[in-house]
Amino acid sequence: MQMLTSPTPSVSSQSAIVQIVQHLQPGGLETMVLNLSQANECHQPMHIISLEGTKDTLLAAWPALRPFAEGIHCLDKPAGWSPATLYRLIRLLRKLRPSAVHTHHLGPLLYGGLATRLARVPTLVHTEHDAWYLDDPRQRRLAGLGLHAFRPILVADAIPVANQLQARLGKLTPLVIPNGIDERRFTPGASELARQTLGLPLGVRLIGCAARLETVKGHALLLDAMATLPDEVHLALAGVGSLQNALQQQCQQLGIAHRVHFLGLVEQMPRFYQGLDLFCLPSLAEGMPLCVLEAQACGVPVVMSAVGAAADIVCPASGQLLEERDPIRLAQLLAQGLLKSCGLRAATRAFVCEQGSLSQMAHAYQALYVR
Repeated sequence: MQMLTSPTPSVSSQSAIVQIVQHLQPGGLETMVLNLSQANECHQPMHIISLEGTKDTLLAAWPALRPFAEGIHCLDKPAGWSPATLYRLIRLLRKLRPSAVHTHHLGPLLYGGLATRLARVPTLVHTEHDAWYLDDPRQRRLAGLGLHAFRPILVADAIPVANQLQARLGKLTPLVIPNGIDERRFTPGASELARQTLGLPLGVRLIGCAARLETVKGHALLLDAMATLPDEVHLALAGVGSLQNALQQQCQQLGIAHRVHFLGLVEQMPRFYQGLDLFCLPSLAEGMPLCVLEAQACGVPVVMSAVGAAADIVCPASGQLLEERDPIRLAQLLAQGLLKSCGLRAATRAFVCEQGSLSQMAHAYQALYVR
């Protein structure tokens, strides 16, 4: 594999780039797509195609999409394989006439790869953001067929993801382009002001988690750990998902509902991180989650499950990795993190800023688009 960071490509300002995702719902992959579009806007037009959903529905559900609305196209794909969706995608690519198509994850690879070849788009780039889904034999077979048939420029967003791709799919040579964040936007700030803005309590120690409320993100384990921590420790959860009611019921059963704050979809994410003493992501599986980078860029230490690229992106001076899925052990790491969080904010931010920026990530992808 080859690590790519920040070459300096020369790109025509007239050629468009198209990114294809499964859906444009709030998530790390989708946020990366928006970040890349924003960083790319000075080079050439960039369009985003969502296979699922309608534009009005997606814009209403995720206000962060509004600045990109003009370049968003939604195909409203039904469940299962949809030849009609493929046909609409081919027609759209022929209309947009991009110089490159950039797909993210398996569904967009299959639809976008076939449509790209049929629409005669010269360049196809595909990014894998995690590889745990390849444990499923059917999805592994489909991914292998798609990569073999369409032969995209294959990218992994972290070295562990590249290693997993090679282990599960055989002789591949993925490039590695680490996810980058805008360190000018995610900066340390006044904790009290941030908490007041979001309606969070003052005078308590505050742990935060920003993730979809779904099983893979491990919220249930975090709530079990919270039940063993002192009453002055609170938890703020940013995100929406199908498990919200179940997690709220778990809080009631554990007797911690008064100190767990469900914020829903948070638009001012820098403010969210700035209000925290500690950030926790107890996921069952991850690739290279942006939220961990964003929190640390705001000077907030992290406790994260030892999955995906955790060992590469968690600051060794201030962060800790959860090696076993045990609520008692997680509670111990959280308590330790709260004790030492105050004196390590500068080192935590410096660690992330040295890892790579949004502009470096965008330049690396620009080099691929013009291959």
